[in-house]
Amino acid sequence: MTSVPNLTLNDGREIPQLGYGVFQVPAEDTARLTSQALEAGYRHIDTAEMYGNEKGVGEAVRSSGIARDQLWVTSKLNNGFHRPDDARRAFDQTMADLDIDYLDLFLIHWPLPTQYDGDYVSTWQTLIELQQQGGVKSIGVSNFQPDHLARLAKETDVVPAVNQIEVHPYFTNEAARAASRDAGILVEAWSPIAQGAVLDDQVVTGIADELGRTPAQVTLRWHVQRGDIVFPKSSSPERMAENFAIFDFELSDDQVSAISGLDRGEDGRTGPNPDTFDYIPD
Repeated sequence: MTSVPNLTLNDGREIPQLGYGVFQVPAEDTARLTSQALEAGYRHIDTAEMYGNEKGVGEAVRSSGIARDQLWVTSKLNNGFHRPDDARRAFDQTMADLDIDYLDLFLIHWPLPTQYDGDYVSTWQTLIELQQQGGVKSIGVSNFQPDHLARLAKETDVVPAVNQIEVHPYFTNEAARAASRDAGILVEAWSPIAQGAVLDDQVVTGIADELGRTPAQVTLRWHVQRGDIVFPKSSSPERMAENFAIFDFELSDDQVSAISGLDRGEDGRTGPNPDTFDYIPD
């Protein structure tokens, strides 16, 4: 079976560079699909409180027969629970729903700078407390812009282990990637194929034809060679296997540059802008 490289976080722990994402996977399908991903070789699962499917992830992990220390499970704080006491309760609920002894990584899902009086620092301080208590091994953030990261660095002493942000060939998000990298924070790329939009791009398909690979494999390989962590989602066992098979070939420097050159800046963004996103679930 293909071996997925591990990357070293700033807290010394190692995280698999490729994982399986369960965003928009229905709760009733999550255990089955996560189990299929684990059978295909994935050892890194990315979920979130807002996805509503943590229980299915936990069920798959518990029934997998794989040693807990061989798996990496990430979840994220719901936008409605940023205040410290709410965040603590939300984390306890995540742990109850997952029922897997400990969590590998817990993230602030969105900074929400226009909510909670702009205070995401106390939320981060609460995650620091949770890490110190041992229920979660590593902590990080998601969708944090450079100024958000700078504020955490100024007002707290713990640097996030990861920053999970939108990154794909049409939106390379270089400012956030550079700010993360400069702070020693690894980048995790969500929406890695731009919700499928890049798969028909002539540059991507041309490279795929040259290499005898699929456009998805080429795009995921581009992420990996740029040093980011990536977790594509699929409900097809065949596609899961395809997405996993990206470590036995390489893109040339020119091919990486050609794909990076597809960047459209803000026009390429498929998700919300973190500076203005203010959604809080009912």
